[in-house]
Amino acid sequence: MLVLTAILLAIGLLWALLAIWDHHRATRSLHLAIQHHRPFLREQIPGATGRDWTQLCADANELILEVTRLNQLRSDQLAQLQATLGSLQEAVLIVDSNNYILLANRALQAIFPAAKNIVNHRLERALHSTAFLNYVENVRNNSAQPQQEIEFVEGNRTTWVEITGTIIPSIDQRESWALFVIHDITKLKKLELVRKDFVANVSHELRTPLSVIKGYTETLVDGHQEMPLDDRDRFLRTIQRHTERLNSLLDDLLTLSRLESINPGLRRESCDLSALVVGIVDDYRARPAAAGHHLSFAMDPAVGPVLIDPLKITQVLENLIDNALKYTPKGSHIEVATKLKEGEVEVSVRDDGPGIPEADLPHIFERFYRVDKGRSREKGGTGLGLSIVKHIVQLHQGRAWAESKVGKGTTFYFNLPQRGST
Repeated sequence: MLVLTAILLAIGLLWALLAIWDHHRATRSLHLAIQHHRPFLREQIPGATGRDWTQLCADANELILEVTRLNQLRSDQLAQLQATLGSLQEAVLIVDSNNYILLANRALQAIFPAAKNIVNHRLERALHSTAFLNYVENVRNNSAQPQQEIEFVEGNRTTWVEITGTIIPSIDQRESWALFVIHDITKLKKLELVRKDFVANVSHELRTPLSVIKGYTETLVDGHQEMPLDDRDRFLRTIQRHTERLNSLLDDLLTLSRLESINPGLRRESCDLSALVVGIVDDYRARPAAAGHHLSFAMDPAVGPVLIDPLKITQVLENLIDNALKYTPKGSHIEVATKLKEGEVEVSVRDDGPGIPEADLPHIFERFYRVDKGRSREKGGTGLGLSIVKHIVQLHQGRAWAESKVGKGTTFYFNLPQRGST
């Protein structure tokens, strides 16, 4: 009797275990169906029997169909937004309430090249900026400024943007999304910095000669009757020298302004460059400034006619020769040469003077940059000559650069496209 009871209990226990296993398998199958948004077929799972399972499966399948429909609706509407906003020049970004990126158009990827394939990624992983994340939260809290400038730094790359944000309802109206319109203002920031530097430099360059002229003039006005003639003559010559410096500075500023305008006044014509160079060098040999210097030229006979503005190229060569004469001692040798090189004409002005330190070479074509500031002013330089050279050469689709070693001289180069007469 005890054996029979044990057998019956074992059978009952086995049946219960099988039933529990079937229910577990059915529950897991339902979980996977909901997770993957696919219908749950009760008939395929032995354990999913009974009225309760029938109702549960029906409710689950209805929920799965609704979720699938909403997801499809969301995907369709996001696709429509992408099609509408994708071609806009303004960058557009949409993130959900959990900071997952729902939409990023092509203009955004143009601003942030590293931010590719960022849809469905978290915002903080795609765009690294604490200031931007704070702005996103302020937009959600309705406490953000209408527009805000934000700096993004990625390695050596700095990007400035102007961002406008607003809250929009999600497609299913169950949450709020944040929409941002982003403008790249990096170039404007750089131009603003250049403008500030330019104004500061011009003010500084004008202040020095004006202070000297003002001081010497006031001294002459107050005491010219008792002042010895030699002192009066020295004061007047100093005023004249600084007035000429002011005039040169204003002339160079006007020249730069014209070169950077929409119509720089470039008048190209077919010109024998070698003859032009020879004429300029011969003219300089007769000038007092060249006394004690040895000027020469080396012309490549392969250089034919080039299509240039002769007056502006003359200005380039004169600026480079003037520089060589100012900053090399008496007895130095200055050579102007032309060379045909890979379809371009390369012009060089070489001297054997003191040279330029390597650290200064990348900056010498910048406005008002001087290697030796005090000595440059003594020589009457405005700090704009090489900047004018660079702009004129660029207008001719060429490039200007320099090579130098301290104690071994400097060579300034510029190239011009080789073009025959038309």
